[in-house]
Amino acid sequence: MATTKWVIDPMHSEVQFKVKHLVISTVSGFFKSFEGSLETENEDFTDAKIQFSLDIDSIDTNQSQRDGHLKSGEFFDAENFPKVIFNSTSFKGKGDDEYELNGHLEIKGTIKPVTLAVEYGGTTNDFYGNTKAGFEISGKINRKDFGLTWDGITEAGSVVLGEEIKILINIQLAKQG
Repeated sequence: MATTKWVIDPMHSEVQFKVKHLVISTVSGFFKSFEGSLETENEDFTDAKIQFSLDIDSIDTNQSQRDGHLKSGEFFDAENFPKVIFNSTSFKGKGDDEYELNGHLEIKGTIKPVTLAVEYGGTTNDFYGNTKAGFEISGKINRKDFGLTWDGITEAGSVVLGEEIKILINIQLAKQG
């Protein structure tokens, strides 16, 4: 069977993350610039090969001083490691439009295996006759596993930033050719 390639439509996709701040609330952020593709030989997308990257300089937490700190050497070190990269190792159906996505995630030069949950939203044609597919991807990683080890403690002894990062990616893919 022929391979079908799909690419992310950035106008209809988003990459969001959430982290606990002071243990009592959650701060959200987005990456505004990213790209990715999916190649499959199956109509149901199983065993698809998925590649994805995002630009650290595009981080946006709605607070420029915090964004600058996140881009600095204390966090992502965007100057030396400008991208986060993901390459899939498996994409397996779990039934009811749910998949398990396994792959290698590279952040700040550290590569670790990750498992993400994927919900398939469906496939349809847009106004221009282009075939589109939608997916919601979610998961959690520990930031310290990837060298994002900065810690702050308040005067009262509270942790400033949680270790667990929640990831939520909504993507729309456009079928190529």
